[in-house]
Amino acid sequence: MLNKVMLIGRLGRDPEIRYTQSGNAVASFSIATSEYWRDKQGQRQEKTEWHDIVAWDRLADQAQSYLKKGSMVYIEGKLQTRSWDDPQGQKKYRTEIVANQVRFLDSREGTERSGGSANDGPAVYGNEYSSGGPSDNRRNPAPPNTSNNEFNQGNNAPYVEDDVPF
Repeated sequence: MLNKVMLIGRLGRDPEIRYTQSGNAVASFSIATSEYWRDKQGQRQEKTEWHDIVAWDRLADQAQSYLKKGSMVYIEGKLQTRSWDDPQGQKKYRTEIVANQVRFLDSREGTERSGGSANDGPAVYGNEYSSGGPSDNRRNPAPPNTSNNEFNQGNNAPYVEDDVPF
């Protein structure tokens, strides 16, 4: 199964950072994505969607340092829905994107802040946790792919023509 989200959009507000009781940083912010089309009369139409983003630990700190309202950003992560009971006892739900990679697309501003030059390209930050929240289990990096085939996923079984069902 797959739970992966990739978005490019602009921040609607500055990241808000909080800390859990155990000291883990968590940043919350929203980004807007827009799509455009022409209606039957040829008029340009626009639909904007707002997405709530959550980033943890080092990624949260970096989001707070480098992102601000209006920044263009690429977010990669997963959808996660959490629930809680409000003070009146009603069950509430919120679906968010838990970021595991953030690419700051406003390269000039982002790289100047980090000490690089404007030609360095956008800054990329990834979350080193394998889940959407804090954990002591660090992700082990995958071994480098020595093949030029980007689709090689480690299936090195020999091809036998009899394996084809038709």
